[in-house]
Amino acid sequence: MDRPLSGRRILDLSRVLAGPLATQTLADLGADVVKVERPDVGDDTRAWGPPFVGGDAAYFLTLNRNKRSVVVDLRSEEGVATVRRLAADSDVVVENFRAGLMTELGLDLAELRGSNAGLITCSLTAFADETPAVDRPGYDIIVQALSGLMSVTGEPGGEPVKVGVALLDVIAGLYAAIGILAALDDRARTGRGRHVSVALFDASLAAMVNQAANVLVGGLVPQRMGTAHPNISPYQAFHGADRPFILAAGNDRLFRRTCEVLGHPEWADDERFATNAVRVEHREELVVLLEQVFRSAPADTWLDRLGAAAVPCAPIRTLDEVFAAPEGAANVESVPDPDRDALLRLVRNPIRLDGEVLATRTPPPRLGASTDDVLGG
Repeated sequence: MDRPLSGRRILDLSRVLAGPLATQTLADLGADVVKVERPDVGDDTRAWGPPFVGGDAAYFLTLNRNKRSVVVDLRSEEGVATVRRLAADSDVVVENFRAGLMTELGLDLAELRGSNAGLITCSLTAFADETPAVDRPGYDIIVQALSGLMSVTGEPGGEPVKVGVALLDVIAGLYAAIGILAALDDRARTGRGRHVSVALFDASLAAMVNQAANVLVGGLVPQRMGTAHPNISPYQAFHGADRPFILAAGNDRLFRRTCEVLGHPEWADDERFATNAVRVEHREELVVLLEQVFRSAPADTWLDRLGAAAVPCAPIRTLDEVFAAPEGAANVESVPDPDRDALLRLVRNPIRLDGEVLATRTPPPRLGASTDDVLGG
C-alpha cells in the first residue's frame, strides 16, 4: 500500500501513552518514526506489566509498532547535539515532557524550528501554558478528576469512578495527530512549519461534549447516572431475568417499537412517555415499568425480540468475548516478532484507505534496536 505519510520523518521524544499513540498513528500512515528513549530503561511503559513479551510489557507493545528505537541520553551534551541533528533532518518533533523541560535541556522548540524552517513541533502537556495549573502533574487519572469526567462516571449515589482505560490520554493523542496532519497540509501549501500544542485538560473538556453543553447552555450540572444518558430515555442497561443488557431507543419511533415488543404499545402514547423530552422528565417512572417486564425473561430473549424489531440493543461483553466475536477478531492482527521470538496479537489501526487496512510493517522495537542504523546513517 502507498501510505500517505511515506517519506515523512517523525522524531518522537514522547513516552507513556498520549504522545506514543499520536506518533504510532502517524507511523501506521507511513511515517518513519524514530523513537528516542533513555539508555537505561527506555519508555516507562516497557515495565508496565505483566503481561510481558520478551521483556517488554503489553502496554508498550500496543503503542509503538512501526517505529525505530534509538537510545540517547538527553542529560548529556552529546545527546542534546544528537537530537538537534535528528531534528534538523525531520519533518515533525513530538514531545510530552513537563512544561519548560525541553528548554532546560537545551532543546528549545523555537530554536529547533529556527534551524529547520519547515519543522513542525508538537507538545503534549497536562495543562495549557497560560494557565496557573501548567506545572501540575498530568496523569490521566488526575485529569479525569479535574475535568469532571469522574463526576459523571459511576452509579447514582455512589462514589466517582475512573473510566476503565486512560481514555483522556487517548483523546489527547488523537487530537495531537490531527493537529500534526493539519500542520503538514499547511506546510505543503506555505512551506512554513507550525507548533502544535494539545493540553490533556483541554482535550478532556472537549470530550465532555453534551455534558459540558448541558452546563454551559442549560445550567444543568450532570450527576452520576450509571449507564443512563442525561438527554435520552430509555438509553441504558436493563436487567433480564439472568443478566443485564443494553437498550438504546434513541428516538420516538424506536421507543414505540420497544413498547410493542414488550406487549405494551399503549406506553408510546402515554403523555408521560410520548416524546423523548417527556420521557427524560419521567425517566424514573418509565424505567420501573420497563424493568418489571424485562425481568420476566432472559436477556437473550429480549435481545432476539428487540433485534428482530430493529431496536438497537446489545449484550454487555467482556473483552475475551469481544475478541471471540467475528467483528472483534477482525480487528486483531498477528505480527511476527523475531527479536522476541513471538507472534504478537495486536489491535490494528481502525483506519482503512480505499478499503485496505493499515497492516503493521514492523513490530514494536526492542530498546535501542535502531541506534546504530539511525545515528550512523
